[in-house]
Amino acid sequence: MSKRLPQFVPIEGIYLLNHSVGRPLASTAEALQRGFLDHWQQQSEPWPHWLRSIDEFNQALAGLLGGRAEQFCPQTNLSSGFTKLLFGLSPDHGRNQILLSEDDFPSMAFVAEQARANGYELKFMPAGSDLTDLEVWQTHIDERVGLALVTHVQSNTGMQVPVARVCQLLRQHGVTSMVDVAQSIGCVPINLDDWQADVVLGSCVKWLCGGPGAGFIWVNDPMLSKLQPKDVGWFSHRNPFEFDVHKFDYHPGANRLWGGTPSVLPFVTAANSIRVLTEVGIDAIRQHNLALTQSLIDGCDDSWVASPKQANRRGGTVVIQPPQSTVEVVIEQLQRQQVHFDRRDTGLRLSPHLYNTEQEIDQVLACLHRAGQ
Repeated sequence: MSKRLPQFVPIEGIYLLNHSVGRPLASTAEALQRGFLDHWQQQSEPWPHWLRSIDEFNQALAGLLGGRAEQFCPQTNLSSGFTKLLFGLSPDHGRNQILLSEDDFPSMAFVAEQARANGYELKFMPAGSDLTDLEVWQTHIDERVGLALVTHVQSNTGMQVPVARVCQLLRQHGVTSMVDVAQSIGCVPINLDDWQADVVLGSCVKWLCGGPGAGFIWVNDPMLSKLQPKDVGWFSHRNPFEFDVHKFDYHPGANRLWGGTPSVLPFVTAANSIRVLTEVGIDAIRQHNLALTQSLIDGCDDSWVASPKQANRRGGTVVIQPPQSTVEVVIEQLQRQQVHFDRRDTGLRLSPHLYNTEQEIDQVLACLHRAGQ
């Protein structure tokens, strides 16, 4: 990469768990001190400073993804945000089905299941469906589907869905689109203006290296008037400091989805990492990741690769599925070399980031070859 890389907190071994938790930036401790602790330790009221820090988080997201800062609302995580959305909409009983995939992250499906209490029904696309194919989506969209969850990159295979084209198809059928970018943000370029989704949900714990607790919802302007969330608090109010116990007015913008007294520290952490990685450039991060994941794919037997081989059809993760007779030996070899990875039913997940090198990927491939590849 041509740009000077930011410094990350080091770890022993080869860290390939970026689909789970990205490594913290070396500047994280200083950012927390400056943006959170300094204001808390001073003699005056810290809240005005803390709220500005959360504004900076929204501004950083807009700089990364497009859209405007006021279209973003901080959340603790995607599941909580999805709950607020589904219980903030009134489903049309003629079009009350939520379309999901059995390959979506289970937590989102758990939320959708609870939304039956709000009048929704669920419709699942079968596990293993090729969601990069618009005809697959077309097959499952009918006059009863009112809302669809679109997972940009699937966690267990690394498959990348063509969100802009899927959202266009959903619009043509009058279906509300809600896009999950948890496994793509920070690794795959995203342009919200191009997507024209209705809602996007994400978090900063993975490729953005922002730690847990800094999630968000982005809401396209036409959706705002439809959203009347039940999970509210004083920061959901048009004027949080009005303090009239008998009067509640929804905030005119995305903050109607916020709630009560917000946490601050996670958003200070994440704003710092978003700014740093935006400066590096998501395109540059993507190219680095693609080079390393392609090396993994090229170095494995084709039968071992469970992720899409085409670069435009996968996110930042390569999933390998060794034969059952070999998998325990592979795991032992990887652990012996201190390779940090995890295992799912679909295989072993390996996700390189900026701090990983070609030499490390060569070491991983050497482990696979020693195990009988």
